[in-house]
Amino acid sequence: MTSPPAAPTVPPRARTVWHRLLRDRGFVIGASIVLVMVAVAVAAPLLDRAAGQDPNTYHDTLLDSARGGVPLGRFGGISAEHWLGVEPGTGRDLFARVVYGARVSLGVAVSATVLQVVIGVVVGVAAGLGGRFVDAVLSRLVDLVLSVPSLVLAISLLAIVPPSWPRPALLAVVIAVLGWGGTARISRGETLSLRTRDYVAAARVSGSGPWRVARREILPGLAPPVLTYAALILPTNMIIEAGLSFLGVGVRPPTPSWGQMLSTATTWFRADPMYVAVPGVLLFLTLLAFVLAATGLRRVLDPRQREVLR
Repeated sequence: MTSPPAAPTVPPRARTVWHRLLRDRGFVIGASIVLVMVAVAVAAPLLDRAAGQDPNTYHDTLLDSARGGVPLGRFGGISAEHWLGVEPGTGRDLFARVVYGARVSLGVAVSATVLQVVIGVVVGVAAGLGGRFVDAVLSRLVDLVLSVPSLVLAISLLAIVPPSWPRPALLAVVIAVLGWGGTARISRGETLSLRTRDYVAAARVSGSGPWRVARREILPGLAPPVLTYAALILPTNMIIEAGLSFLGVGVRPPTPSWGQMLSTATTWFRADPMYVAVPGVLLFLTLLAFVLAATGLRRVLDPRQREVLR
């Protein structure tokens, strides 16, 4: 009679890291806010259905035409039907616009970060494990990417792209292609350090090829610094998306995003401060939450930073 398979166990190091993260107050607060924002973005259709609203439905009767389209009522027209009021000039429900805007803003930032990490790790590991010629060529490529004025180039590229192209996906690709240099430089430096370790030398002696060494020996050692760096650049990508949408070359109406909403709100901030405050406060809280979570993650995963960041 065969015994049932043993339940998978969590490695001791992973348990230790998890316990340290749970004891880090900044990480817990930041991660909790991030999880709430992600849940709101994922459940945007359900939340709008619960509120009985749609992000693209106009409500002209809720606007004061004598004042140029300012919402009727106090605090931007907040009511039992419109939980955060309505958008000035159009009367669209602000709650519906905000939750769908969270989906777009977070989706662009997360997609761009994943692409940056994939490209940067591949280039960095190839440079660190390749010969002197490969390392020199890829290092110069990384220097070129880091020296490019990414914001100016992103504005130029997005301005000439046909409007029929999907803007959120295009934004993610442009941000990633112009921003993977930092990840590649970190990956290369860590790879150069890891390849001198005894277990990597043993794997090479045993006949493992470069890609097997990279997959089995190098990538696990790259995980802590790369994850920490990814957590730090994700809020930066949110700022870039918001800035590009604010400048009019990012997400375009009727697709909502927090940056695009802030861009529209610049003409209404005196007459309807709520239209500026809602997306602005949410963007600030989300960015602060990502920074707190990334700082806690760095403090736990990088022993050299534990004392410095206390």
